[in-house]
Amino acid sequence: MVTGTMSSEMWDAIWVDAGLATLDLGIAAPFGRIEDGVIAVKDGRIAHVGARDDLPRPVEHMAAVVHDAEGAWITPALIDCHTHIVHGGHRAREFDLRLQGASYAEISRSGVGIRSTVMATRAASFEDLLVSAARRLEPLVSEGVTVVEIKSGYGLDLDTELKMLEVARAIGERMPVTVVTTFLGAHAVPAEFDGDADRYIDFVCDEVLPAAVERGLVDQVDAFCEGIAFSPEQVGRVFDVARLFNLPIKLHAEQLSDLGGSILAAEAGALSCDHLEFVGPDGIDALARSGTVAVLLPGAFFVLGKTTKPPIAAFREAGVRMAVATDCNPGSSPVTSLLTTMNMACVLFGLTPEEALAGTTREAARALGLAAERGTLAVGKAADFVLWRIQDPAELSYRIGFNPRIEVIRAGAPTLI
Repeated sequence: MVTGTMSSEMWDAIWVDAGLATLDLGIAAPFGRIEDGVIAVKDGRIAHVGARDDLPRPVEHMAAVVHDAEGAWITPALIDCHTHIVHGGHRAREFDLRLQGASYAEISRSGVGIRSTVMATRAASFEDLLVSAARRLEPLVSEGVTVVEIKSGYGLDLDTELKMLEVARAIGERMPVTVVTTFLGAHAVPAEFDGDADRYIDFVCDEVLPAAVERGLVDQVDAFCEGIAFSPEQVGRVFDVARLFNLPIKLHAEQLSDLGGSILAAEAGALSCDHLEFVGPDGIDALARSGTVAVLLPGAFFVLGKTTKPPIAAFREAGVRMAVATDCNPGSSPVTSLLTTMNMACVLFGLTPEEALAGTTREAARALGLAAERGTLAVGKAADFVLWRIQDPAELSYRIGFNPRIEVIRAGAPTLI
């Protein structure tokens, strides 16, 4: 039901009869919840958040349009802060090999892993990549995701890395989602470099990253610090170049072993450090001191059949902030549901439903450097939020294969999905 009259002094719109899960740390109740809440928007931003009883006069005198939420819960829009959603081909054969006992590292060294995706991505046209990525993104958008991070890293040459980033930019123009692009040229050593990681890092630092920056295609820079990828010293060289361009950094680290990548990331002031199944006490302390967000990726943990979990209790005790993301990629996490990922984070890693929702809103925004603009229902932030047909915010992590979304509001207006 929509009612109201226009006035230049009014808010553009207000939603009433809603439960608000604000995720605001300043509200002591679980989920930052406000029962019988109202939320108003003006010029694409949140203009008011609070209890209906606190409004000074009737809602029809305060907003041009009044929406009856009919008891729905409203949360900040979801944010998927770690994806590899642009790529060619698939890796179903690799999935089969893992089921037969091959390890992720063995597959990567055999050329079946990332390198097979590199070949398919190089061969794919711009339009092919755009269409396939959009199909993978559609279910995320339907679940209330309005911000998604998209990495390069399956080109590993100049032209294809640029093509991937251009596709990511185009997705942000053609779909109702804000895209944060991340340059991940230091993802693996391509076959033509014959295992010479140092020479390849020279190529990334001297040619590929500068070209991508010159074209305005890069928002952040990432790298893969692991025995099957790059050493901390090699990653440090990439970070040095990122700093020259004043680009925020993040890191894949401690997924398979502890090489000290988390310490490197923390000391470099990284926005996030992602995976972290094997992070040690020194790495945890470094992340806590720096404020670097630990991005948990339970989809990869599940698909790879891993048994070593991120040290959630130690993160909590140290005060490390935890985000949750799909890691949508063709090899280790072909996952296109952030709601399912939230359930995995709870069941596999032991997060609470509140931590899972915070991890896909407030902390995901922090992991992308967007905390001032997004991630909580707070006055002044972008008016991106979701109405859910649920009785409690914990339901968003509780159910599997179920999407209770009623409506997605982006920049203060309903989004067509």
